[in-house]
Amino acid sequence: MDNQGKDVMLRVRDLKKYFPVKKGGFFGGGTALLKAVDGISFDLCKGKTMGLVGESGCGKTTAGRAILRLIEPSGGEVLFEGRDLARLKGSELTKMRSKMQIVFQDPYASLNPRRTVGQTITEPMMQHRIFRNKESAKKRVRELLEVVGMSAGYMDRYPHEFSGGQRQRIGIARALALNPGFLVCDEPVSALDVSIQAQIINLLEDLQKELGLTYMFISHDLKVVRHISDHIGIMYLGKIVETGTTREIYDSPQHPYTKALLSAIPVPDPTRKTVRIILTGDVPSPVDPPPGCRFQSRCYIKEKICRDEDPVIKNITATHRVMCHLAVSTGLEAAEARRVQ
Repeated sequence: MDNQGKDVMLRVRDLKKYFPVKKGGFFGGGTALLKAVDGISFDLCKGKTMGLVGESGCGKTTAGRAILRLIEPSGGEVLFEGRDLARLKGSELTKMRSKMQIVFQDPYASLNPRRTVGQTITEPMMQHRIFRNKESAKKRVRELLEVVGMSAGYMDRYPHEFSGGQRQRIGIARALALNPGFLVCDEPVSALDVSIQAQIINLLEDLQKELGLTYMFISHDLKVVRHISDHIGIMYLGKIVETGTTREIYDSPQHPYTKALLSAIPVPDPTRKTVRIILTGDVPSPVDPPPGCRFQSRCYIKEKICRDEDPVIKNITATHRVMCHLAVSTGLEAAEARRVQ
């Protein structure tokens, strides 16, 4: 997505995050770089939701945390409201952090069991010195609990007294404590029952409408992402291989990996026939990715060029882009035709 308008809140360009890891071997083999995020780019407009999808280990959570500088990026540029986050330090960075918050995946691990709900939600406000006295902070906590659909009487209770869905609501209230404009939602419903998932998703949508929030929604569940996202990025082995509007990704997928993911979505109608694309082999190691296209070792339509050359991003439409040698040409259609034959 390349949005030139003034409503772009977040602009990510060639973001990288590499981790040094030790090589194997009896006598030690030195170190190598695990390329968790290897040059991703996208724009996110104010008030919209960007869904980031991929298998476990593809780098989507690392990307979210690198954008927020919870971990330091290895390279690239992250512009938030026009400011380069990598250049911010000290009080400037602290002030900017109040505008960007995160909702963590595990509602059981993300809350301190020794702190009450009131203490948990109050802590970020006290750290950023939003309120000078505890009474004002308590009033804000009551408001936040009501906003996320919980009773203000829960302030003095501890996390173990709540269900998973209630804990995630508390986590959302904590994220909203500083009045942020941007939230990274890191698989916020993956640890919850299906019925509770729907409640949390509906809550996030309501909050977005009421507060004008902008979301980066990280998930491996394509059904959830389709419901909440305006734009979607498909991530594989550290790279975004396809981006587009939700309709473009679901109605006209271009990358073979995207098509394989979509074919795995269960269809509730037993009379409707679908063709499942089953990928063979394991996901390659991000320490030693295959040459050429990173998906080529599992791709069902690969050509020689896929093994020899790195693909570049190609434009399908103004908002739809794909990283595939065989896209934007008859090559993809011809290769798939041969596979069917």
